[in-house]
Amino acid sequence: MRAGAGSSANSTLPGDPPGGRRAVAVWGIGVSVYFVAVIFRTSLGVAGLDAVERFHVGASALSTFSILQLLVYAGMQIPVGLLVDRLGTKKVLGIGVVLFTAGQLGFAFSPSYGTALASRALLGCGDAMTFISVLRLGTRWFPARRGPMIAQMAGLAGMAGNLVSTLVLARVLHGIGWTAAFAGSAVAGVVVLVLLLLFLKDHPEGHEPAPMSHQGAAYVRRQIAASWREPGTRLGLWVHFTTQFPAMVFLLLWGLPFLVEAQGLSRATAGELLTLVVLSNMVIGLVYGQIIARHHAARLPLALGTVGATALLWAATLAYPGDHAPMWLLVVLCAVLGACGPASMIGFDFARPANPPERQGTASGITNMGGFTASMTTLLAVGVLLDATGDDYAIAFSAVFVLQALGITQILRLRRRAARRERERLVASRVETVHVPA
Repeated sequence: MRAGAGSSANSTLPGDPPGGRRAVAVWGIGVSVYFVAVIFRTSLGVAGLDAVERFHVGASALSTFSILQLLVYAGMQIPVGLLVDRLGTKKVLGIGVVLFTAGQLGFAFSPSYGTALASRALLGCGDAMTFISVLRLGTRWFPARRGPMIAQMAGLAGMAGNLVSTLVLARVLHGIGWTAAFAGSAVAGVVVLVLLLLFLKDHPEGHEPAPMSHQGAAYVRRQIAASWREPGTRLGLWVHFTTQFPAMVFLLLWGLPFLVEAQGLSRATAGELLTLVVLSNMVIGLVYGQIIARHHAARLPLALGTVGATALLWAATLAYPGDHAPMWLLVVLCAVLGACGPASMIGFDFARPANPPERQGTASGITNMGGFTASMTTLLAVGVLLDATGDDYAIAFSAVFVLQALGITQILRLRRRAARRERERLVASRVETVHVPA
């Protein structure tokens, strides 16, 4: 049962974890792992033009770095969700840290395009294990009514990692060079691995999950099938798909080239606009979390409103007459792109109430595939269209509208079914609560 469903604002639900300072401390360690993972994930976004020179590649080959990284990330989501449900957060996060740190080190010393690709794939594999684990950690340590805010705060930590990339790593890269910058950043992975091994716990005492007796392929199929049958899981996937990718594509790879090559800005000014996207994300994330925690019905209007505003600003920017869009329009575009990340977190808030605790990892994995699949598709489309049109960014970025239209169609198709199913589960939860012995 969730907030606003008959529970007091100041009490936890039956069986809920207690929260408190210890929960914040333990969850903070998991969030620090995700923070470092996002620094590594987005580091290519400030090094795209440098990568072109270092590896002597074009737009399509450059986009392959991020496409491969996201392909691995998206493909790992369901396996990682199953692993988290089976092994627990600490083990999965530990494996993730080792993999993404090795990937960042490998990228630092890669002598060729091929080895650099392999390093980004390894990084994507480790990165894939972080966010779902952090979401699961939050559900194990905090009351369910805190779910929307905990998810938004996790996303906020990720954007803080992105901020480090745009503000710190970009300057370090141009100050000390490729190898030293990427290898030096890998030290952060070692630090969070030590913290994780020493202090992180999967759950508070007295809140151990029920032992899972089912194993093997049959168990895996049942977990995936049961999660997918829930309309809320599928709606969560499409909300994540439709909202996240415009900002992800912009920050992960194509934002800096677009602002420098298509809009004629300096690297410094372009970096400031990328920073604006991140700062806007952090502010809007706090606002969205508070709104959804208080008004559960605001989930879909916020998600669809974000998609509409993003499409409107992209259309205005790409269709603006003349060679370059005015600075005020680019500023507004970047501020609105900051809402994409918080809106994508709403997808998890549809999947979470649709699934019992033993399927939370699997359901989160399915949901998380959405935005990264859309991002991967758009990264590829933009790179191919840039090469095919002689770097016409207006045509290349029009791919954004195609994926948004697809996502909105699916959201509208599933919304009533998911709402009806969520009401049914809510009524059943209330009945169970009434019959719990005092």
